Amino acid sequence: MSSQGLATLSPADEKRLIEAVRALEHTTFAGKIADYAGKPINRLLRLTPRIAKARLDDINQTAMLRCLDVAIGSFEEKPAPPEPIVSSVLAGLAGGLGGAFGIAALPFELPLTTTIMLRAIADIARREGEDLSQMSARLACLEVFALSSGRSQARADIGYYASRAMLARLMNEAASVLAERGIAGAAAPAVNSLLAEIGSRFGIVVSDKIGAGSIPLLGAVGGAAVNVIFMDYFQHIAEGHFTIRRLERIYGHDLVAHHYAAISLSSGRTVSKQVRSRLP
Repeated sequence: MSSQGLATLSPADEKRLIEAVRALEHTTFAGKIADYAGKPINRLLRLTPRIAKARLDDINQTAMLRCLDVAIGSFEEKPAPPEPIVSSVLAGLAGGLGGAFGIAALPFELPLTTTIMLRAIADIARREGEDLSQMSARLACLEVFALSSGRSQARADIGYYASRAMLARLMNEAASVLAERGIAGAAAPAVNSLLAEIGSRFGIVVSDKIGAGSIPLLGAVGGAAVNVIFMDYFQHIAEGHFTIRRLERIYGHDLVAHHYAAISLSSGRTVSKQVRSRLP
């Protein structure tokens, strides 16, 4: 997919950007389930019963708070290579235990699984050059949970850059509060607003996860396999997200956003007005 517009990127970075666009704009949780199950799944997910919205929101908020505690605390300073297999195994075990007790176990299983995922996301961030001693980089790990793509987007024109723009003010305010106050700032309105926004987007994918676990044709797959797919899905989102952030540090935000939009359009993806405006 080389083009004159992408000539300012090195060949390796051009390839990584194309992969990032694919992950961020074309990867859906339903698609991941379908890949593993070999069945059309979108319509089935829409037909499965959902947990009451208020209850699911409470569970998501607990999961986000658990992850915030991890993000505020110290990640290991020495970078370590990502271990997606280990993370997937741990998530699978958590899902298997949760599956044994059904939806009643979700308040315990989801925060544990989400925390395991955050650690895997942090490993990806480190590999892409993020400095996790900075609160903004740690919150960028949490941001991954709000960047899920495809069916989970309420509007078709909201893609990756539009989602980031909508979160930017909340991210900046929360990072400032947490950098200054540490864990004492977790109750600040700016932090609560960020968690609520992330939780609302994360919850849409979580509802699909719950639905997938209850679909009869996936009964043989079980809670453990659904959790492995859940982990794989968000690791793909994290790979794309932190690739983009690395490229922005090298080439600048505007240039990368311009090429991102060009790749999205050439692959048939509708991009937001904000990103489309960067095109000639």
